[in-house]
Amino acid sequence: MALIADPDEDLVRRVGQGDPAAIQSMVARKLPRMLALARRMLGDAVEAEDVAQEAMLRAWRQAPRWTPGKARFDTWLHRVALNLCYDRLRRRREIATDTPPDRPDESPAPDRGLIAADTGARVEAALARLPERQREAIVLCHYQELTNIEAAALMEVSVEALESLLSRGRRALRAALADMRPDAEGA
Repeated sequence: MALIADPDEDLVRRVGQGDPAAIQSMVARKLPRMLALARRMLGDAVEAEDVAQEAMLRAWRQAPRWTPGKARFDTWLHRVALNLCYDRLRRRREIATDTPPDRPDESPAPDRGLIAADTGARVEAALARLPERQREAIVLCHYQELTNIEAAALMEVSVEALESLLSRGRRALRAALADMRPDAEGA
């Protein structure tokens, strides 16, 4: 098995040794990405913060035992965050409620300055409606900026399967957001 080069190797080693500067550096470098991943997967800022913090806590606990060369630390950390997201998504499905959850107002923004926020909310809502695996592929490749190879390894699928998930996800997003395209205004 070939050793995998890891740009975080030295940082993880120092975190494992309890170096406060390394811990602070890891949190500064990794927490925003884990927070963004969780927010996009869960669609809930509070739950995303919990997931991101738990992922960072697990990284800190794992650092002393980390074996360099088996996998990239960043890939492992993304997997931890995704697993935590899936745990929360499963729990949501298991909880029956009498009232449906509050939904954001999807009506057009009255002020033109809010158009960007409205667009972002519509994209987030469309993303949230995708099947989990398609959403995971889109988030990892487009928002987390992982390569197809990295995302496929993280999802434990072939690159071809990942590309198929991406293609279906993009098609579904295009269809859900078709009315937002500039050429759709005249239709």
